Amino acid sequence: MGLETEFGVSAPGEPGTNPMLLSGRVVHAYAAPAPSGVTGRGTRSRRGTRWDYADEAPLRDARGFELDRARAHPSQLTDVPPDVAAEASSPARATRRGDAGSGVAVAEELEDAGLANTVLTNGARLYVDHAHPEYSGPEVTTPRDAVLWDLAGDEVAREAMRRIAASPGLGDVVLYKNNTDGKGASYGTHENYLMPRSVPFGDIARALVPFFVSRQVVTGAGRVGRGQEGGEDGFQLSQRADFFETEVGLETTLKRPLVNTRDEPHASADAWRRLHVIVGDANLCQVASLLKTGTTSLVLAMVEAGEMPDLAVENPVAAVRAVSHDPSLRHLLTLRTGERLTAVQLQWRHLEAAQRFVARRQGQDVDTDTAEVLGLWEQVLTDLEADPLRCARQLDWVAKLRLLEGFRSREQLSWDAARLALIDIQYADLRPEKGLHARLVGRDAVDVLHEPADVARAVTTPPEDTRAWFRGECVRRYGDEVAAASWDSVVLDVAGRASLQRVPMLEPLRGTRAATGALLDRCPTAVELVHALTGGR
Repeated sequence: MGLETEFGVSAPGEPGTNPMLLSGRVVHAYAAPAPSGVTGRGTRSRRGTRWDYADEAPLRDARGFELDRARAHPSQLTDVPPDVAAEASSPARATRRGDAGSGVAVAEELEDAGLANTVLTNGARLYVDHAHPEYSGPEVTTPRDAVLWDLAGDEVAREAMRRIAASPGLGDVVLYKNNTDGKGASYGTHENYLMPRSVPFGDIARALVPFFVSRQVVTGAGRVGRGQEGGEDGFQLSQRADFFETEVGLETTLKRPLVNTRDEPHASADAWRRLHVIVGDANLCQVASLLKTGTTSLVLAMVEAGEMPDLAVENPVAAVRAVSHDPSLRHLLTLRTGERLTAVQLQWRHLEAAQRFVARRQGQDVDTDTAEVLGLWEQVLTDLEADPLRCARQLDWVAKLRLLEGFRSREQLSWDAARLALIDIQYADLRPEKGLHARLVGRDAVDVLHEPADVARAVTTPPEDTRAWFRGECVRRYGDEVAAASWDSVVLDVAGRASLQRVPMLEPLRGTRAATGALLDRCPTAVELVHALTGGR
């Protein structure tokens, strides 16, 4: 599994600055060589390791067809570097938007931003995606590790902000771990899960829709305002709920579906599929993030085993919004059977099914990760039913609501007060001295699963039990000799070879430290690695 975060980006005092330009600055600031004597950076090459697009196929649909490129929205063409030629060709337009410097310089920087794309030594990808800086964490095998390397991405974002602030001539850039600007734009926090190709996609979709409808009571990040532009007063559970328009589909930025059908496995296609989940919120609370990946993994395990009960709900797109708009958690969902349940009660059905499934499979010897997820899942559902405020240490939407209600009470404010929207944004501000969630962590007001030292290590070190180890270690050890990399490849540019040497990595559970650590230790240069891999040929 793995998590991706598109960060919200702004330039304080310069609201007209082009977001792609700002996002490019973020990626380039982090990818630039560290000053002499500075350690702990997550890159080693001169400008970072480029992305290898060779095996990407974003228009392939899990329902058995491939979308014609001529009909695809440009945002779907993730298999090529972003095309910013149209933007760059209009210097006057860029200047009118408030960017600093001459129109030509701005156009050049916009073009450079479109190419901003690097692979980090921890196996992650950092790049500009749809005018947002995005951190895509490395592949991991446990929910705890998913949280750890997601937290590492937050630290990458903070370091990039610090480096921009220290650069003469550049104004501050602020990054937010949230999902909407409150003005009609939404940006994603995506999850990815490796699944056997043999599992019918229809079975996956049928199981996930009711789960996603109800999951937001646990995983929602909380939001001031309702509707895509936030024009309706009030508070809701999820930042993403109002932006979904269909039940199943290929899009990720337009007509967003609850279940995304992109069939791009980044692995051996005959054996694996990658389930690409776009319906989740950006979580800052570590327990909420753990439950997001852990509970979804359990549901998918039941689907794979053919043991997931049918919990289908009527009108799921409308149901997602209705659940999100009701922080009292009293809204009743109608199941296809006619039964009516709250979202919390529907989550209980999923939990009870998972408990039975695990008991049948593991008996009394439940592994540590599964036991943790089941225990926390049961705890938060129990507390949500008794009093949601009991979950303020674990769940983002509850922690945020408690802050907002305290401020509303002190200042006698209604939900249309602009200061409440400011608090909503400030909760997600990644600057340690400004972000409200960061202050909660500092006051020991939220539960923490990983110590800062472990997070700092994950910024530069890849997980050891997936192919991310080989990818990240190649970048760390061989630096500029790594011409490009992707989830399923490392491309080496070595002396004595007429062409680039592409090392395929189609099996996500190969390339681990156990499998490749000794090989890499024997090969201090990329030339020696290629020699070892090819037998000298």
